[in-house]
Amino acid sequence: MVKETIRVYARVKPPGKRQQAGIYSVDDNEKSLSSLEIIVPRDLADGFVNNKRESYKFKFQKIFDQEAKQDAVFDSIAKPVAECVLAGYNGTIFAYGQTGSGKTFTITGGAERYSDRGIIPRTLSYIFDQLQKDSSKVYTTHVSYLEIYNECGYDLLDPRHEASKLEDLPKVTIMEDPDQNIHLKNLSLQQATNEEEALNLLFLGDTNRMIAETPMNQASTRSHCIFTIHISSKEPGSATIRRSKLHLVDLAGSERVAKTGVGGHLLTEAKYINLSLHYLEQVIIALAEKNRSHIPYRNSMMTSVLRDSLGGNCMTTMIATLSLDKRNIDESLSTCRFAQRVALIKNEEILNEEIDPKLMIVQLKKEIQELKDELALVTGKERTSELSQDELLQLDELIETFLEDNDPDSTLDVGADMRKIKYCFIHVKQLMNHSKISDTKLLSQHISEEKDTNKEAGEEELKKLKELLQQRDNEINILVNMLKKEKKKAQDALFQLNAASAGSTVLEQSHSINLEESQSPSSCFSLKEAKDFSSSVHRLPFLSRQTGEKMSLGCQEAFEVFKRDHADSITIEDNKQLLNQRFTEAKHLGEKLNEVRNKINHLKGEINQRHIQRAALAISSPSEELHTLDPVEEKLRTQIEEEKNRYKTMFNRLKGLKVEIEHLQLLMEKVKVKLQKDFEVWWSEESINLQV
Repeated sequence: MVKETIRVYARVKPPGKRQQAGIYSVDDNEKSLSSLEIIVPRDLADGFVNNKRESYKFKFQKIFDQEAKQDAVFDSIAKPVAECVLAGYNGTIFAYGQTGSGKTFTITGGAERYSDRGIIPRTLSYIFDQLQKDSSKVYTTHVSYLEIYNECGYDLLDPRHEASKLEDLPKVTIMEDPDQNIHLKNLSLQQATNEEEALNLLFLGDTNRMIAETPMNQASTRSHCIFTIHISSKEPGSATIRRSKLHLVDLAGSERVAKTGVGGHLLTEAKYINLSLHYLEQVIIALAEKNRSHIPYRNSMMTSVLRDSLGGNCMTTMIATLSLDKRNIDESLSTCRFAQRVALIKNEEILNEEIDPKLMIVQLKKEIQELKDELALVTGKERTSELSQDELLQLDELIETFLEDNDPDSTLDVGADMRKIKYCFIHVKQLMNHSKISDTKLLSQHISEEKDTNKEAGEEELKKLKELLQQRDNEINILVNMLKKEKKKAQDALFQLNAASAGSTVLEQSHSINLEESQSPSSCFSLKEAKDFSSSVHRLPFLSRQTGEKMSLGCQEAFEVFKRDHADSITIEDNKQLLNQRFTEAKHLGEKLNEVRNKINHLKGEINQRHIQRAALAISSPSEELHTLDPVEEKLRTQIEEEKNRYKTMFNRLKGLKVEIEHLQLLMEKVKVKLQKDFEVWWSEESINLQV
């Protein structure tokens, strides 16, 4: 694993005929890095003082001035990366700069002269020359050409490109596996066996690129293009394969819409270009921060494709193309600042080796055969894949002896023969399965016995439910008989009222009211009494003793009717009213006692306050006699004595009320017990009569 920062280079474009050159200087005297200093003159117009910074200094691996040739750029930038790719490492070269600064010329080259060839054709030529010279390995080369236009990917090597519109072509989509490796769907890999085939594929892709004329560049590329060379190599007879890839990236140039003044379709393209370059800068800033946990690769398609190139397994090189005329000084400074941030990113280069499964299978088969031959030579026996019948019988006897032996230290020795060991394991497994089957049969028998037991318990439960149902039927019948008796009483009362209804209209109305009250055996008044009494009698003790359960609904209704018609019901109501009166009187007396106690405390406080005032007066006026009687104090003491007498009288009355309340409660409890016993006797008699 090799860990190093991204190498950053700068290339200065010569100014055009109508462009005014800016002021800059290149310092190549330093040992390792070159320095570029850009001078921005201050604007002294209108007499204002301008303290803006004049000099900007940036460091690069190497700076290619205006006179630099394409071959020098290739030798310094692309050749070391191509050598690493041939050795099995991944590599990336990308150009960054504003539109019209020479990115496409550096990466692809010019079409006028052969010497103007860019990095891509020179790299292809160099790689195929090295592949022809190296005969110790077998190489396979493939080429792909991806275009990202308006944040959509297209395959530039698709044969339908010339005959179809760009929107009709299949889009290249990004897919990610669980290991976060990026795969591009619908991107074709074209095999190239020599330099000529690879260059033809490059020219085909360049023909299909989106190019338009803008105010900044007559042939401005309006998309990002990634030309990728895939190389796989292996030595003859070896199962190890080395796979590497080289990305050659030509980014679309950023531009200021306010300066160029483009509109319509060109404006839409410029927005997508600037947005994707903005996301690229976000990724660069996030990678430069030490404690950053999330890197926003997925914000754009370009950063997703170049994930390995930015902070991953790749040797990456950047070329910052600069157009140092006065009009473009600000854009050039921005490009240099971006390059300085890129130079802080570290990549980890890993040798990409993997095992060819087909060759590994052949090697393993050969090794197995050699081991068999060696084993036969050592043992002197030619082993077959299956055991003989005599060996199987002998193994069965050994297994049976081993299982019957109760010694925990006993062992089963079958020799260093995997066939015998495997047979022993299979035989023991069969015996275990057989014992499991017998255990299952015993378990099924146990389950059937439990079912029989559960059946008997169910029959007993059914019997209990039938008895409970019979009991409920008896309760219903008793209630029906009671209702019949009540109905008969109501009819007799109606007959008497009709006989006596020959009077005036007022008498008829009063009789009808009494009739309505008497027709309802459970009128509102009687229901209220029953509820008051039932609230004091929560449950019947005799029912709890007999059944241990709560009173049934039918039994409760019967008890309400029985209680209303009982002879002691009037006594109960009288005692209850008297008890309520005594409770109310006791509560009123308690409140009065509290008031008297508070009043006594208040009067005592006034006497103490009077003492304090007289003592203070005696200190201030010694002539005043302190021991003379105070009429106000005497009056307060008289009031206290009167209130104490009232308090004693009310307290004695409260004690008498308490004794009377306790006596009434005892009487009520005795009547309740008697009522419960009478109901128990009556209920038992009704049940016996119903059964008879």
